[in-house]
Amino acid sequence: MTPSSDMQACAETVSADERRWPDVPDYPATLLRTMALCGHGLWMLLGVALALGIYRPGRSEALVPLALGAAFVSVGLLAACLHLPGLSRWHGWRPARRSPPTREALLALSTYLPMLAVAGLVRGDNGFWATRAAAAALALCSAASLVYAVYSYRHRLSAQVLPCSSQLPLSRLVAAWYGGGLWLWLCLAFQDGRVDPAGTRPWIMALLVLALLLGLIEGLRWQALGRSEPPLGEGWARGRVARFVAALFTYALPSVALLVVDLSDAGVPLVALAALSCLVGRTIEQRAYEATLAQLCQDGQEP
Repeated sequence: MTPSSDMQACAETVSADERRWPDVPDYPATLLRTMALCGHGLWMLLGVALALGIYRPGRSEALVPLALGAAFVSVGLLAACLHLPGLSRWHGWRPARRSPPTREALLALSTYLPMLAVAGLVRGDNGFWATRAAAAALALCSAASLVYAVYSYRHRLSAQVLPCSSQLPLSRLVAAWYGGGLWLWLCLAFQDGRVDPAGTRPWIMALLVLALLLGLIEGLRWQALGRSEPPLGEGWARGRVARFVAALFTYALPSVALLVVDLSDAGVPLVALAALSCLVGRTIEQRAYEATLAQLCQDGQEP
């Protein structure tokens, strides 16, 4: 086969992939992306706290959240490198095929550099200027990776569906802060049973406010889908059921756990329940939302 025929075959493959877009996501792929979202959110909160000098002292207090965030962010890349069925893409990149990384993948990989810098610089009181600078870079890189991934996803949507996803960038950021905050709390509480010397109530109030804000944004997203053209039929009904189930895991169970955590001696199990419940709920809701968007795009492309 000549080089020109190779290029033509590659172009035909790309065009075929574009015609199949958007695909209905599978739950494993959505779960891995939700874990990465929580990992970036954990890095953002930790980076901001270290940069502002308000994070509690202790080397392990910073290294444990960094390691957990790295595990969450890297599990999707590991699955893509192993070429697992349905999980061979990571930010549009297929590392198992030795293809060049996409811009989205390069931006995601760039977050590892400040993360490693923070891991090497944290020293107990964390007041060193280089530590604070690296932490600020970690927060900025994580936010940039999330926002760019959202805009890359929206760029592939059809024109009639694009207005329905206008709240998606803000939704991803708030969801990352909410999920990352729960996992950051779990990391700190697991080490010594407390989050901050001032108590856990400021953390609880902040997380409840984020849960309320996220719920409002998600409601606006689904309302925009409900007003879409062409109107959604059975897909809209299935999406509403999935959204109700997701709300129980994302908001109801974590909120109850947060409200009673100060009234019980089982602090760490309750925080773990809240974090895991939020992860499950976000996976269900994100999968239902993307499936509904995919149906809307396909309906709009039909002659």
